[in-house]
Amino acid sequence: MIHLIQIVLIAIAAVLGALALFTAYVARRVARGFPPDGRFVDVGDDRIHYVEYGSGPPIVFVHGLGGQMRNFAYLPLQRLAERHRAILIDRPGAGHSVRGAHSQANIFAQARTVAGFIDALKLDKPVLVGHSLGGAIALAVGLNHPERVSRLALIAPLSHFVDAAPGAFRALLIPSRVVRRFVSWTFAIPMSIRHGEKMLAVVFGPEAAPRDFPVKGGGLLGMRPGSFFATSSDLIAAPDDLPAMERGYPGLTLPVDVLYGRGDQILNWKVHGEALARKSPRVRLRVVEGGHMLPVTIPDITTEWLADIASAPVDADAAAPASQPARESR
Repeated sequence: MIHLIQIVLIAIAAVLGALALFTAYVARRVARGFPPDGRFVDVGDDRIHYVEYGSGPPIVFVHGLGGQMRNFAYLPLQRLAERHRAILIDRPGAGHSVRGAHSQANIFAQARTVAGFIDALKLDKPVLVGHSLGGAIALAVGLNHPERVSRLALIAPLSHFVDAAPGAFRALLIPSRVVRRFVSWTFAIPMSIRHGEKMLAVVFGPEAAPRDFPVKGGGLLGMRPGSFFATSSDLIAAPDDLPAMERGYPGLTLPVDVLYGRGDQILNWKVHGEALARKSPRVRLRVVEGGHMLPVTIPDITTEWLADIASAPVDADAAAPASQPARESR
């Protein structure tokens, strides 16, 4: 019996070792195929990778859960760059950015990093664009650091607490940091390869994901253990600050424009878009036909919407700091 148990343990160890070796192999291939596109700046304990185009009034782009800056690659950025300085960042732990050992994954912590990034580049009140979870982070900047930005442009933003994560992401709900790290180096990458197309179909639905999204859109960058770990950490931490943010929305002092797809299968436009607009007169909602990945699926409409926002004047009241910033749930 003892001999049988030893054989089973050896077999399990061999399988786990093989999974770890395969994961390391895939991660090396991805790293070689996707070198950094831009530059790096240290913000607190984080190292942020960013690219920029053009000159003029700045626009900063923050991507969503499990993504990175290449999610915005389908936008005609050169058109924006004719009049604006367009800056795309990888959030901490995503793309080529590094989350510091002492950094937190919650929304308010990432908002502080974005505000610190704006300071580090000495940007003068940029328009802050946030997609999905990036929209929640942009909202947190608007609530807690309103003096750093001129206005917010949110694309399919997460804005309200919901009881359950979207079904496509439930496999990422791993509360234990140790288990999260273990899964990152064993099962995560093989399972992502096996179910990748199905995941993209849900995230993009009802629209189809472009065939070149794994490369042009950076989808393959998620095939690394660090990316899985950061994405899971982001998802676990996302609900922490949303209740405090919801209480702060009536006090928003910045103009906030929201673009949502009526067919979004990840975040419901009524729960996260219409509800936000009801809580603040500063919020202007536009609903279009489409799903969750609007910067990829309708890039021209998204860019026209954004260009109109970026060229709109900001009144003096909108630039005033919020009297009562949202407080972290700690």
